[in-house]
This record gives sequence, structure tokens and C-alpha cells, in this order.
Amino acid sequence: MIGISAALSGSILTGCMGPSPSEQAYEALENVVSKESPFKKEQKPLLELEQKENKIYNEIIALGMKDFNQIKSLSGDALKLVADRKERVEAEQKAIADSEKAFKDAEEALGKIEDEKAKKEAAELKKLMHDRYNSYNELAQSYKSAIALDEELYKMFQNKDLKLEELEAHISKINASYKEVMELNKKFNDYTEQYNTAKKEFYQAAELKVEQ
Repeated sequence: MIGISAALSGSILTGCMGPSPSEQAYEALENVVSKESPFKKEQKPLLELEQKENKIYNEIIALGMKDFNQIKSLSGDALKLVADRKERVEAEQKAIADSEKAFKDAEEALGKIEDEKAKKEAAELKKLMHDRYNSYNELAQSYKSAIALDEELYKMFQNKDLKLEELEAHISKINASYKEVMELNKKFNDYTEQYNTAKKEFYQAAELKVEQ
């Protein structure tokens, strides 16, 4: 799920700041980290919402349509959680969009670096970040599709004449949707980890004195 995705890591420059391209790149790259701060803040609340919603779902399934009024009430509570998840995903997407915009400044600074070793690391860094942004966009769209299916499910539970076959077919769609989400989430986390490693290697190649 998006709620357990990895975040960028930051560093602290311990030397004197100067106008060199490497130091400009450092400042821009760390600004990218700060832009993703709201994204990081959404991780725990999103996970908690997923857990609460899952608990309600299990309660509904345990009732087995025996107490329709209780099921209707529980599904109403779940729909509120779904709405909250939607808002938090929107906040995540805005933070990533702000990060992507800020990364353009970093690319400009990275493009000015002349040292061959540092330039090679910078190129790898740029590629990984673009792959990371692309994978996040895929993940976000997949997660929002899964949320839409969850919303539809809880609306179905509010129908007294709900057929078991309809319910089972919809739950199968949800399971397939979240399987895709988990695969895309792993891909995004892998790119984030690779990017964080590549950033450290770039700082070393550029001989920037930073605390990792």
C-alpha cells in the first residue's frame, strides 16, 4: 500500500557552503527531500486507516448479512475512512509533484558538474529519480483504483438484496487490485532505496562532506 512506502533520506552538509556546482546540486537535492516531507507524514495515518477499515470489513463479513442494520452502520463508518484515505492520497500526490518540480533545479545543477566520476554518478541519480517518479505515479493510480473498489464494496453492503455471487465477484476484483498495488509499492520502494544509495555515492564522488 502507499501507506507503507519508502521516503527519501536527507543529509547535513558539514563543510562551508559555496557556489560550486556540486554544492548547488547538494542544496537542490536536499530541497527535494524537504518537499517530500508531507508525503512522509501521510504514511502512518494511511496505514492506520487501512487497518481500521480492514477491522470493519472483518466485522461485516462475520455478521454475514444476519444483522442488516448493523452492517449498514459499519459500512457507513468504512465509507468515511475511505473518504479520508482519498484525501491523504491526494496530499501524497501533491508532495510528490512538488518534489518533482524541485528536482528540475537539482538536474540543472547536476548538469554543470565537470568531474567525470561525479558526472557519472549524477547521471545515474537522475535516471533513478525519474524511474522513481514514474513508478509512484503508477502506484498512486493503482491505489486510487483500489480505493474506488473499496468504496463500491461498502455501498454494496448497504443493499439488503445483495447477492452472494455479486459480493464474491467484487471481492475478487479488490484482491486482484491490491495485489497490483503491493507489486507497484515494492517497485517504488526499491527505486527509493536505490536513489538514496546513489545520492550518497554522488556526494562521495563530488567530495561533499555530508553526514549520512
